[in-house]
Amino acid sequence: MATYIVLLGPPGVGKGTQAKVLAQQTGLIHVSSGDLFRENIKNQTELGRLAKSFIDKGELVPDDVTVAMIKDRLACPDCKAGAILDGFPRTPVQADALHNLLADFKGDVDLVPFITASPDVLIERICCRWTCKAMGHVYHEKFNPPKVEGKCDVDGSDLYQREDDNPDTVRHRIKVYFEQTAPLIDYYRRQNKLVEIDGTQPIEKVSDELLSVAKKTVA
Repeated sequence: MATYIVLLGPPGVGKGTQAKVLAQQTGLIHVSSGDLFRENIKNQTELGRLAKSFIDKGELVPDDVTVAMIKDRLACPDCKAGAILDGFPRTPVQADALHNLLADFKGDVDLVPFITASPDVLIERICCRWTCKAMGHVYHEKFNPPKVEGKCDVDGSDLYQREDDNPDTVRHRIKVYFEQTAPLIDYYRRQNKLVEIDGTQPIEKVSDELLSVAKKTVA
């Protein structure tokens, strides 16, 4: 039977990093709505242009667009055993849609780790974040600086800062998150699927806690 894990947490808390670790350790596919949107934006598809108009303003992409995209991804053969969802669902309405969607795959959400951190910590993390142009390796001016300023340690490509990683947009993204997505926390808490994890801990400690709870769920 397939296993589905929803990873929750505000922008900048490290969901993407932790989802990749979790995927590697469990064998489940990491499905990031953000990565899927960025791929479409890079290729300038119709979906990409539509998504970019909302993302650039720090707003959420409309539910119908997001749900259709996720459904197509989960229908791929590599998701047969399940998936780790990162960035979706964001609202109770999306969670209901996901529940109905997963029923088609004879599954449901099994576990919802919620990684937490204060807004001040999140703003500092995001506004000092840099990404390499070649493979998307992420650096931080304070916590994980590159050995050579402006260059990726791994492949030597140039580092850049995302357009939506400026302070004003970041504050708005966090505000939008807590206004529109926080109710999802209660949604899954009522189902006894939510597990809170302190995202201000070292990355390795967060990973250890995630793996500990995931091992009880993944067959």
